[in-house]
Amino acid sequence: MQASTFPRSAARALLLDLFRAAVKSADPLRVLPQHLPDKPSGRCVVVGAGKSAAVMAKAVEAAWPDVDLSGCVVTRHGHAVATEQIAVIEAGHPVPDAASFEAARRIMASVRSLREGDLVLALISGGGSSLLAMPAEGLSENDKQIVNRLLLASGLGIAEMNAIRRRLSAIKGGRLAEAARPARVVTLAISDIPGDDPLAIASGPTVYDPYRHLELSYLAERLGPALPQAAKRLLCCPAIGEAPWEADFRLIATPMMTLEAAASAATRAGVKPMILGDALEGEAREVGKLMAGIARSVRLHGHPAPPPVVLLSGGETTVSLSGPKGGLGGRNTEFLLSLAIALDGDPCIYALAGDTDGIDGNAEAAGAIITPDTIRRAGTAEDAKRLLDKHDSYGFFERLGDLVVTGPTLTNVNDFRAVLVLP
Repeated sequence: MQASTFPRSAARALLLDLFRAAVKSADPLRVLPQHLPDKPSGRCVVVGAGKSAAVMAKAVEAAWPDVDLSGCVVTRHGHAVATEQIAVIEAGHPVPDAASFEAARRIMASVRSLREGDLVLALISGGGSSLLAMPAEGLSENDKQIVNRLLLASGLGIAEMNAIRRRLSAIKGGRLAEAARPARVVTLAISDIPGDDPLAIASGPTVYDPYRHLELSYLAERLGPALPQAAKRLLCCPAIGEAPWEADFRLIATPMMTLEAAASAATRAGVKPMILGDALEGEAREVGKLMAGIARSVRLHGHPAPPPVVLLSGGETTVSLSGPKGGLGGRNTEFLLSLAIALDGDPCIYALAGDTDGIDGNAEAAGAIITPDTIRRAGTAEDAKRLLDKHDSYGFFERLGDLVVTGPTLTNVNDFRAVLVLP
């Protein structure tokens, strides 16, 4: 198909194809086996945490049918898959529940008393911070739950949130790896973090935390007076621990890999892809306004390339809860609603945004699609702005039938955004 003749009637289908290509590129069953280490001479204990942990465990079993495996992984409720040797626990996300605490205890117990020649295979993916919950000494399980709720409404960036989680944990920030010594620890990870920082993925249970000696009182202040006193004391006092070590940490899927897969799919469809970056952050509604400006510049000026162009980006925006509440919506639908309002019915611009794990925030949808007539079909711009202020972007797109519903994808490489600009 010639780029200049790309039909507007195919815009929605193309956006969905790009999203599917991105998610498929991060399927653990496809990508994990090539990253496995040599088989161990001793025991092989498999542990893990995250939205992809169960399917990653299944991929290990399929790749190593001749290895005697044991261990336990924890994943989000509804994300379990059948395994034969590795136990799977489902737990709470984004706030830890009793199963989260039990999973952490079982995982820590499984790696203690290992010997040289044994292998701990750690399967880590996004969501592991709440799923693998073990309070630091002096902190209660209830304190941990309160902190998680405060983090979700704080507007803090993911790096700052994970710094807090590591400090308040007895398993994150490398403490799982410390417990496994002298066994070899190899981590296979799916990144949902801007920049793919190993320390930030599920708060780095197998990665040494170089910030453990810093005091974090400035972050305690950001969480406000509802922060439990025990948590505040831990954040304000530097932690102590072992000397640094090098981790064997292998990224098997990343946000950039998914953007590249989507870019290839766009090229095959006759649309020029432009990857804006895999680490875009900021308030979702502000990023929506910014993306509207970029898309309009492409349409009006043909820079940096003339339409048809699809602008691809990843990363994780934030939604700071303020003003009137009453709605249900995640960062992707909030981004899209803000984008649609800013575009004001531009006849040449379409967009999709979705969480690659299939669940945008607490909503039962991955994300949504906007078209040039989105605002008109919904009513007026004033109606759309009112719902945006209520953080009811999910309700907005649900009424239009424009939600993207996939169910759990069993992977998680952060958010995916595609803005299609046609001539």
